[in-house]
Amino acid sequence: MKLPGLTLFALGVSSCIHTSAGFVSPSVKAVVGRNSQRQMFNFFGTAAGSSKYPVVAEESVMDQKAHGTSDKPVQKDLRWSCDFEVADRICNFNRHYAEYAGYWQTTDFIKSLKDEEQPVKFYDSVTGVLLFTAPVGRTMEEFLKESQGHGWPSFRDDEVNWDYVRCLNNGECISTTGTHLGHNLPDGSGNRYCINLVSVAGAPEEE
Repeated sequence: MKLPGLTLFALGVSSCIHTSAGFVSPSVKAVVGRNSQRQMFNFFGTAAGSSKYPVVAEESVMDQKAHGTSDKPVQKDLRWSCDFEVADRICNFNRHYAEYAGYWQTTDFIKSLKDEEQPVKFYDSVTGVLLFTAPVGRTMEEFLKESQGHGWPSFRDDEVNWDYVRCLNNGECISTTGTHLGHNLPDGSGNRYCINLVSVAGAPEEE
């Protein structure tokens, strides 16, 4: 099935990022595309009607700050060998695009799971605050299967730290300090937060 500007893959509506030259250096294979998570939300997405989530923020959260939409760049040493340049552009200078579908599987994330405390905690790549914890209410196998099927780490309502995560009315998922995270792409099971791994690969903030 083909629609203008949107390609549907057999595993879902999320694997549709095509390369857009110039967004990151040619040596970096995590790039963005003309078909974005946001476009998919605009076509398919509405928040789950019976849910109190997502928590909605005003557009002003994403106003320009000292470093794009954030006060500072992403952390230098991101977890799982995520690329700094890609992360900084996606987190701070981007509202529409994403790391390419499946990028997260090319990082050290999956092979590191044997050494990770479970459930895994995902921290803002800019501020280091806790944004997501997964899996919650399902197994790691189920979390990975869903994420692999859609192309990006996919979180559900109970896996979101709503103290620091918000969505805009157009489905864009952001942190309360202006980090672009991804998009909410609801499906038959409810809200599904399709998140760039480079946006949640930070080290925890210092106590």
